[in-house]
Amino acid sequence: MTVIVRDVRAEDAEGFARVRRAALPYMLATAEQLVFDWAHAHPDSHYRPLVAVTEDGGIIGTAQVGIAHEAAEPGIGFVNVYVDPAHSGRGAGTLLLRAGEEHVAERGARSLFSWVLDEPANRAWAERRGYTPSRSAHFLRLDLAAAGLPPLQAAPAGVELLTAEDFAADPRPLFELDAVTTADEPSDVGTQLDDYAHWRTTTWEHPLFDRALTTVAVVDGVPAAFSAALTDGLGRYFSGMTGTAPAFRGRGLAKLAKNTSLHRARAAGCTEAFTGNDAANGPMLAINEWFGYEIGATEVRHVRTIG
Repeated sequence: MTVIVRDVRAEDAEGFARVRRAALPYMLATAEQLVFDWAHAHPDSHYRPLVAVTEDGGIIGTAQVGIAHEAAEPGIGFVNVYVDPAHSGRGAGTLLLRAGEEHVAERGARSLFSWVLDEPANRAWAERRGYTPSRSAHFLRLDLAAAGLPPLQAAPAGVELLTAEDFAADPRPLFELDAVTTADEPSDVGTQLDDYAHWRTTTWEHPLFDRALTTVAVVDGVPAAFSAALTDGLGRYFSGMTGTAPAFRGRGLAKLAKNTSLHRARAAGCTEAFTGNDAANGPMLAINEWFGYEIGATEVRHVRTIG
């Protein structure tokens, strides 16, 4: 059966989400989220979602393609391809990759990055196409319904545990905290958050962002650490980012915020918790193991230089 690649359409959102969940069940994916992401992509990212479809119109593969416009270094493109495991071996991944590479190359990309599940066939597939491994990241899962979470701890003197909703009138302090913690997150691309208006639209207003479960540790009135929560309304919870501002590190505030968020999530009816960690981020992996998370899958970032 013939497979073709084309630009995504609004009506493809549910099929796109279905493929993402099948290929990578450790990430949240909903049709509402995807439509929002497509509509609010930053113009400098030249974002172009693609789908691979069969003759009957069924979606069997997806690609997220664009320029890493927030990277400190210009000319970095990304092409992340996912194929429904039930339809592998039909050439959909190759077609998606080729179309994505052409798109970002035409827009000035000279380094191409792509996440690939750490399975022999997938890695061989990437390496045959000129990509080499760069770094690894783990997806972790916690059975939130059955997990014996560490007991809730009282906040130390001078520390208050708030939610993101408490900053609804002015979320800029959370943007600033997000920016300073993201800046030194382990990455081979690097990210600089400096566009508050875009952050407010695409993070604060994102349909998966759960303000009630996102927990912020405030020290003497200053937001010092946080654990961001994403939920899909299906009982699934994902830690979007957990971090501490440099001036407040070494006090256990990130662990305190994440533990509080997890307890709140379970009380709200969430049954599964997911998170992701750079494989080299030993401290955060240790914290997640302390909570009871287990590694469910590993992705390897691959890079290819062109031009």
